[in-house]
Amino acid sequence: MIRPGMIVDLCWLTLGVYWLISAAGTKKVAVNENSGLRGFRLAIIVCLFVLLGTNWLRIGPLGWRFVPWSSSIVWIGALLTGAGVALAIWARWSLGRNWSDKVVLKVDHELIRSGPYRYLRHPIYTGILVALAGTALVTGEWRGVVAVILMTMNYYVKATREEKILAENFGDAFVEHKKRTGFFLPGM
Repeated sequence: MIRPGMIVDLCWLTLGVYWLISAAGTKKVAVNENSGLRGFRLAIIVCLFVLLGTNWLRIGPLGWRFVPWSSSIVWIGALLTGAGVALAIWARWSLGRNWSDKVVLKVDHELIRSGPYRYLRHPIYTGILVALAGTALVTGEWRGVVAVILMTMNYYVKATREEKILAENFGDAFVEHKKRTGFFLPGM
């Protein structure tokens, strides 16, 4: 019997494997980010894995439920996780060799405006946040909400820095792209 938790685990595993495989062959870095900021963001990601991937922090308020247990809510969470991971993979595929897990500008960097980038400037982040929200619904505990909040803050800072680099590099083309797309959500 397929359980929602198995679907969630499979979604995150698929994303991780795709990320590792697709990281090969990206363009060389032209402008790199500050290593201190990168280290801080990686620490946040480790916290997320501990919050959602283990039961270590299932203590006190972090272990309390923010939604009542319901198989419908759990299945909705699993579907959201799958949809979010699918969006993140589609966005990553659309970036092709321009992708980086760091805030960088690649050599011969291109401004991607196709695929989900037609509607969103940061669809990978949107996809991961949707997947995290789905996973939080599956756990139903406050630790999931904390994970979503931490990652939203992380991605907001990262996306803001990326937009500064893109604006400096692409000028009016990026300004026009910004007018037609949403930051994390279409139209916003």
